[in-house]
Amino acid sequence: MTLFFRKASPVRAETRRTAIIDIGSNSIRLVVYQGPARLPATLFNEKVMAGLGRGLSTTGRIDEEGLALARPALARFALLARELEADDVRTVATAAVRDASNGGDLLAIARDLGLEVELLAGEDEATASGLGVVSAIPDADGIVGDLGGGSLELVRVRDGKAEERVSFPLGVLRVAALRAEGKTVLDRTIARALAGAGWSGAGIGLPLYLVGGSWRALARLDMHQTRYPLPVLHGYRMTPETIARLMRTLAQLSKGKLRAIPNLSVGRIPTMSDAGAVLGSLLRHLGSETTIVSAFGLREGLLYQRLSEEVRAQDPLIVAAHEEGRRLGRFPEHGDLLNDWIAPLFDDETPAFARLRHAACLLGDVGWLANPEFRAERGMETALHGNWVAIDAHGRAMLGQALFTCFGGGSDSPDPLMRLADPVDLERAMQWGLAIRLGQRFSGGVAAPLERSRLTRQGEQLVLDIESGLAGLRGEAVDRRLKALANALERTPHVTTSDAISRSRA
Repeated sequence: MTLFFRKASPVRAETRRTAIIDIGSNSIRLVVYQGPARLPATLFNEKVMAGLGRGLSTTGRIDEEGLALARPALARFALLARELEADDVRTVATAAVRDASNGGDLLAIARDLGLEVELLAGEDEATASGLGVVSAIPDADGIVGDLGGGSLELVRVRDGKAEERVSFPLGVLRVAALRAEGKTVLDRTIARALAGAGWSGAGIGLPLYLVGGSWRALARLDMHQTRYPLPVLHGYRMTPETIARLMRTLAQLSKGKLRAIPNLSVGRIPTMSDAGAVLGSLLRHLGSETTIVSAFGLREGLLYQRLSEEVRAQDPLIVAAHEEGRRLGRFPEHGDLLNDWIAPLFDDETPAFARLRHAACLLGDVGWLANPEFRAERGMETALHGNWVAIDAHGRAMLGQALFTCFGGGSDSPDPLMRLADPVDLERAMQWGLAIRLGQRFSGGVAAPLERSRLTRQGEQLVLDIESGLAGLRGEAVDRRLKALANALERTPHVTTSDAISRSRA
């Protein structure tokens, strides 16, 4: 399925801050967001592993240790939200508080701190998680699974919407007790739960999108074991066979060795085996044959729910690239002009490639502050490691190649680009980079030269047609970059002048 996005209007700097305090069954977290409404950046993020749902399966209550950890955490987060001048502070609680007989005690603690808590029902939690995935993966078509400490939510997502949903009391903190009853108890419990809710086989032919810290920790372990070249969890895929292998690995690795794995959350180590057991069983009974990790979940879904349909329709990659270009580049909105200027050279491209090219144009000036000797590496690093969504590893590699070339890296494809995308696609991205490089040098970063010139393919020639009043902008550096681009496109460079050229913005 292909989604067609509205073209985002120019993105201005956003100063409004939104804070979400998420009281989950395993952790309590404060996240403060600032930036464009469609994809605000994370300004602050902190969690406390309070384990509120730890005793639910046996006592039905939040234990005193959990409440003792929650009180100072909430006090700190409430104060930080005020000191960070959040315009909107939203506090939500999920399964542990919802199901515990003494959940009201936690709500009272929050009220004493000036926090009004929204107690989310299981289906509301599922909806928010599903929309969080849609926010980051707009063409998502499958089942979202959100494994928290106290509950497991499933929601069918497609066409940009969260549809059927269900919540089960099968959070990772409840699983150990089931597994202790026997090897097959958890699997039978999940099978009965899915069958009773009409979800058996619901994932046949569909991916399972993974939300939740314990499942992300499993992905991080697999990335470490396989030496995956891109340290970005979002979009990472695993198969049922991978999960089975990870379960065998977890049975053999000590906690010390797990703690030594870079970027693996130490607080998630105790629940990784239980999370893997849930995932393996869930994949088997849903029928899904692949999983896709989502960096976004409930909190991002809560933000997405409040957006207008017009804002939801914006492409999150383009919105984020606009903001990054505005923040780090010298020439605001120059990226859109560049994209329009070079587009005639690539009119045979798919919409998927066209949006990557647009993102490259928007990011085509983000490395100018770097040491000149390392601008190419800075551009590639921005693409590969940037906090982007709605882009996979292949797309990051193409974006990285375009920026590497744009910043003077030439036609080389440094590691790990060749391990993430095929040479033909990297060659096309290299051509984008050369075209952006030419446009930047020719225009000097201002609008008029791009608006009063054309860059086209005409037979065997690459033609730069310049309005006669600006013909003096042609120089040795421009000719050199035009020739480099022409060679990459297997054409002969040619420069002409015209009396008047009118270029309207698309």
